[in-house]
Amino acid sequence: MIIEVPYPPRTIMEVYEMLPEGTLAELINGQIYLSPAPSNKHQRVLKAFLKSMDDFIIERNLGELFIAPVDIFFDEHKNAVQPDLAFISKENPSQPHDFEPYHGCPDILVEILSPGSSKHDLVVKKELYEKFGVKEYWVIDPTTKESHVFQLVNGKYVLTEKNQGSLFSPLFNHTFTF
Repeated sequence: MIIEVPYPPRTIMEVYEMLPEGTLAELINGQIYLSPAPSNKHQRVLKAFLKSMDDFIIERNLGELFIAPVDIFFDEHKNAVQPDLAFISKENPSQPHDFEPYHGCPDILVEILSPGSSKHDLVVKKELYEKFGVKEYWVIDPTTKESHVFQLVNGKYVLTEKNQGSLFSPLFNHTFTF
């Protein structure tokens, strides 16, 4: 694929926005992180979890669920991520628009770990999601099926659930199995 660059980028966000569609990349605190394609095990767990979560959301008309790759822009300058799943409730003031990247703060973000991504997902992204006020952050290890649920309480994440093969969401008051 050939990308035409009409002018040199002036900001790191402009560099990020010039990346080809489908590039697995994130911009966190002004630094671009590139990732390889996820493993088959990652994709299987994501698919099973997506189905369970999406059915729950649709049945109750709670909002929208988006699957990677989807850009979530937390700000206009240095923070854009591509979580595995992003839930945006109907009550969220920042609603998604067709044909535009999402700008705002989703209610729930989900990451399925990949080999080598544990520190990135459990430290770097967790701190970013906490900073921008994501209500719940879920992390699932596809190898062990261990799940972590972090809930935002008084502006800080609290680990409210650690389980295997299931995950309880305080926001949904529901347990998902995978």
